[in-house]
Amino acid sequence: MHIEKNVFDNIFNIVFNIPGKTKDTYKSRDELNKYCRRPQFAQNLVTSKYPDVPFVMNKSQKKDVLEWVKKLRFPDGYASNLGRCVDRTNLRCLA
Repeated sequence: MHIEKNVFDNIFNIVFNIPGKTKDTYKSRDELNKYCRRPQFAQNLVTSKYPDVPFVMNKSQKKDVLEWVKKLRFPDGYASNLGRCVDRTNLRCLA
């Protein structure tokens, strides 16, 4: 149970790009370019910023996913009410 929750939390935090909880940091980007040679994810030398990666959602995609979670229903006793965990103002799921 705890392993599944940790895996879900990590994937969710990466895809939603939640500050402080994502595993996609500048150090991981440097290692990705060092070991895997992915020039499309390299740091821009002029601006010193990293480009957006394709697996991170934009604001409209986040809203769509959170609306879907808000409307999601499970049978009694199967799962908690995830709709209560959705924070649409900060675009987060508090579960």
